[in-house]
Amino acid sequence: METRIYTEPDQFDALGDQWARLKEEHPRLRIREAAAKLGVSEAELLATQIGESVTPLRPEFKTMFEAFPKLGTIMASTRNEWAVIEKTGQFDNVELGKFMGVVLDPNIDLRVFLTRFKYAFAVVNHDHPRGPLRSFQFFDEHGDSIHKVYVKKGGNVEDWIGLVEYFRADSLEQFEIAHPDEPASPEPKTAEDIGAFQEAWRNLQDTHDFFPMLREHGFQRVQALENAPEGFAYQVDNDAVTAVLQKAAERQLPIMVFVGSRGLIEIHTGPVNKIVEMDTWINVLDPEFNLHLQRAGVAQTWVVKKPTEDGIVTSVELFDQDGGTIAMLFGERKPGIPELESWRELVAELAAA
Repeated sequence: METRIYTEPDQFDALGDQWARLKEEHPRLRIREAAAKLGVSEAELLATQIGESVTPLRPEFKTMFEAFPKLGTIMASTRNEWAVIEKTGQFDNVELGKFMGVVLDPNIDLRVFLTRFKYAFAVVNHDHPRGPLRSFQFFDEHGDSIHKVYVKKGGNVEDWIGLVEYFRADSLEQFEIAHPDEPASPEPKTAEDIGAFQEAWRNLQDTHDFFPMLREHGFQRVQALENAPEGFAYQVDNDAVTAVLQKAAERQLPIMVFVGSRGLIEIHTGPVNKIVEMDTWINVLDPEFNLHLQRAGVAQTWVVKKPTEDGIVTSVELFDQDGGTIAMLFGERKPGIPELESWRELVAELAAA
């Protein structure tokens, strides 16, 4: 695995100059897009602004998350290559262990995998049209964004400043960015392997057991769907996500939307209302929930059925060309309550179409 190591300030100076020239040519270019054009990561570009608009923070991620309820109203944002989810609410009910945990506010619903976190920065965007935009931003070993927490209007700016001072790092000593490995190809499976896997799938009791089942049997996710028991997974058109969102809005059907980075999954639960198509993007633009999904990145869309103690749970799952998960959609549900029949009817319409 190739690693870029920054030990001298002039390395950041040179990269910062390249970014400045790029911004002059493309004033509206977002930082993630700029990083891609320059062949670096988003975290590397932020590091060029240390001492100006960016402050490096000590990697005390658990303690930091536990302090975020002080911030009041925030916007939590998580993204991968093809989807962005943004939820506004309170960062409350934080329950973190050493390696993982959850945030369980009614609006801010997160699954956190702390072992994937590597760097944290406090960032002030002075160019924001509504005044300085303050955030905490977290990155993995590749310099890719894991999660961002923005202080919203009505949030506690003084507490944000206090947390920045408390977690401030003396310096960014040795900054290393590991180049990600190429996605591994699925290992071939024998008929015996597939039979044992299908039996385990039919005997599932909880949706949370699905990923451990994949790991136990050595199946990648798309490979698992391709080898699912009959009737438990099938492909639909890649425009299905647009139909799901539009029909859910028309029928006021509450749904769940899961979008994850390498280190965190963010979840929306509830209705969707304003659905906007823009070029190749499908967007949800509601007051406390935004979703931006790049349909051009969706290479496969699957309907997946998982047995549970409460009956079958049905999801619509989107994957990119490498088999990476872009987003998953479910009908709103809680443990102990069967899946909404109206959600099953909507998903059945996808297959019919």
